[in-house]
Amino acid sequence: MTPIVESRAWKALGALSVGLFLTLLDQSLVAVALPKIQEDLGASLNQAVWVSAVYLLTFAVPLLITGRLGDRYGQRNIYLAGMAVFTLAALACVFAPSIEWLIAARAVQGLGGSLLNPQPLSIIHKIFAHDRRGAATGVWSAVASSAGLFGPVIGGVLVGWISWRAVFLVYVPLGLISLFMVARYVPKLPTGTSKIDWLSGAVSLVAVLGVVLALQQGPELGWGTLIWVSLAVGIAAAVLFIWMQTRSKAPLMPLRIFKTRNFAIGAFSIFSLGFTVYSVNLPIMLYLQTAQGMSSQLAGLMLVPMGIISVVMSPVIGRLVDRLAPGMISKIGFGALIFSMALMAVFMIANLSPWWLLIPIILFGSSNAMSFAPNSVIALRDVPQDLVGSASGFYNTSRQVGAVLGAATLGAVMQIGVGTVSFGVAMGAAILVTLVPLIFGFLAVTQFR
Repeated sequence: MTPIVESRAWKALGALSVGLFLTLLDQSLVAVALPKIQEDLGASLNQAVWVSAVYLLTFAVPLLITGRLGDRYGQRNIYLAGMAVFTLAALACVFAPSIEWLIAARAVQGLGGSLLNPQPLSIIHKIFAHDRRGAATGVWSAVASSAGLFGPVIGGVLVGWISWRAVFLVYVPLGLISLFMVARYVPKLPTGTSKIDWLSGAVSLVAVLGVVLALQQGPELGWGTLIWVSLAVGIAAAVLFIWMQTRSKAPLMPLRIFKTRNFAIGAFSIFSLGFTVYSVNLPIMLYLQTAQGMSSQLAGLMLVPMGIISVVMSPVIGRLVDRLAPGMISKIGFGALIFSMALMAVFMIANLSPWWLLIPIILFGSSNAMSFAPNSVIALRDVPQDLVGSASGFYNTSRQVGAVLGAATLGAVMQIGVGTVSFGVAMGAAILVTLVPLIFGFLAVTQFR
């Protein structure tokens, strides 16, 4: 498709960014409200946890399929459908009379988020000229990477000053605004003609569900037999899915996208970023509140510089990626991320004043921008147009699985550490765990060409 007028393309990206921000903000925003939800609805701790967990499940599991749906039926159409489902489900959450109602509504909301989430990245590659995609993807990266950073702050304000129901109510007007703007500014895009391999889709659901459920619930349920069975089924289904893609005439996930070298590298490195960026908030917030005695509101405000710097820098970095050698900024970004995480861990273990943490927090925000934006630009830049939806679906799935694995791993390290060492050491040790995937991510981006 021929790119549209640039001014309209930027308006379209602004409209798409609203929905993208909401779906990713949710993953940290709602977690702040769980204690109040548990108290108000008389829920058990496990039920309260499922308010957040079920959203992550129904969001992450279908991403491979929802990316392909965009190729087949048009990214604009699938985005609008997803945003409508997400907004209506949010409204159902606002008026939830019981915890069971709320969990069911959250499951539907996650599905809506999954439908719309892969579409913006695909649309960017269709409406922007090749030499402007870096800047546009930089904006996408700013939204995607910073949404989780603002969640604790916004959630703390809404829950503390109004009610936990306000957390879901805020989605409704913003969702309606996004629907109106996308319908107005995003052009109707060409749709595909090939049929969707629904059997492969079902197998992919089992694969992602088995792995994500095991990683998500393993720490909660003590890694019992059922958890290991879930993981084994997920891995077996993943192997079967790959075999089916090699045999299918119209594969759900065309394996030829991995022949695009930069995409294969980018899909791996976004996994390492998802592992780190979406999991470090918890040990930081726990350290500030428990070890340093900060209020939840003040602890949340400590993370604001991280989000602001990431938002401001990402579009600028995106423009630079179009002009500099591939991977140069990515290597700097990953290197700075590794240093910021190591520094933060040292400060926590040494139990320094919490204000010292602002140094690695600010560095984390800037290095986050230097990692997310170029990784996304380079990974998808050379993917064939007819495969952008599938590539975007896999790219987002890789990020989400990384996030789930990161949360599970850091949670397990924190749980073990709290019972054996001081609280600061336990939180610092959890932060140190992120160095492993980040180092592998750094080695990967050095191979960008």
